[in-house]
Amino acid sequence: MLRTLIGVDEAGRGPLAGPVAIGVVAVPSSFNIRKIFPRLKDSKEVSPQRREEFYKIICERAKAGELQFCVRYSAASTIDRLGLTRAVRYATWRGVRALAPETSGVKVLLDGLLYAPEEYEQETIIGGDEQEPLIMLASIVAKVRRDRLMRRLAKQFPHYLFEEHKGYGTKAHSRAIKKFGLSDIHRRSFCKNFLSVI
Repeated sequence: MLRTLIGVDEAGRGPLAGPVAIGVVAVPSSFNIRKIFPRLKDSKEVSPQRREEFYKIICERAKAGELQFCVRYSAASTIDRLGLTRAVRYATWRGVRALAPETSGVKVLLDGLLYAPEEYEQETIIGGDEQEPLIMLASIVAKVRRDRLMRRLAKQFPHYLFEEHKGYGTKAHSRAIKKFGLSDIHRRSFCKNFLSVI
């Protein structure tokens, strides 16, 4: 019998710097997401302020014991060592197992190209972050937590303006790489075009 649904999505697949973040949200199968989050959308379609508002509600519901969530990261060094696909899989599997160590009665809903360990019942939904509310929650959790992390890292590496672009390949970020070189949190495998000028 299905007791628990888990939604999974990622944030930070494409940046030149910082980790990839996997958001994982677990709810009882009877949990009515649309009632609690009537204006829920994919995190990419929501303003940063609105994402923070949704995240606050998610935290409140978790504190009340109505849901659970976690975020797992694969650092830039892991992405360089394993490749992006394996690094994403590694973080996804750690997140799913953290919230559902037992597989019985659990179904995992994943966005796009993600998949859970094979012992879990699972469904991958192309465009799930636009269709499935539980994946939307996971998307928001991943995006909010990664953005917060990049703002903290911006204080360690102020030349790169991570607080503005969160590690994505903007013109300002490209100029900073050319001027200052790569930091410890840059994905060298993503920055090959810049290596010849550093």
